[in-house]
Amino acid sequence: MRIDVIEGLVAYLKIAQGVPKDAPKGDMQRHTIGDTTIYLEHSGGFRVIRDRMDRVDVEYSVYALDRKACIDLAMVVREAFLEDLPYTASAPLMTVLDVEEIAAPSYYPDDESREHMYGGEIAVYLTAPD
Repeated sequence: MRIDVIEGLVAYLKIAQGVPKDAPKGDMQRHTIGDTTIYLEHSGGFRVIRDRMDRVDVEYSVYALDRKACIDLAMVVREAFLEDLPYTASAPLMTVLDVEEIAAPSYYPDDESREHMYGGEIAVYLTAPD
């Protein structure tokens, strides 16, 4: 399957309840220090069933200047992925069968920008839409 999972998950988060529409991004090139940002990065995965199903591991990083706002948004993102995404008929560009947590959000403050950052990781089981 040739699916840009990050593009699909960014599109999903832009419409997820409780997520600021402009926060999800597929890369950090458009990040301005001080802006609330949700950065998604493909971190691994593997083919589960030939030509039918992949597992894609995705790290998510939530940046904000306020620590409480940062952890609150990280938990909203976690909930959107784990509880809502698997029950969505189809995320843009792909059909999500299940999502499992690899790592819950943990605190990783950015040493350079001094922004707060909470990051977690999920495994997304998906197929290409027919």
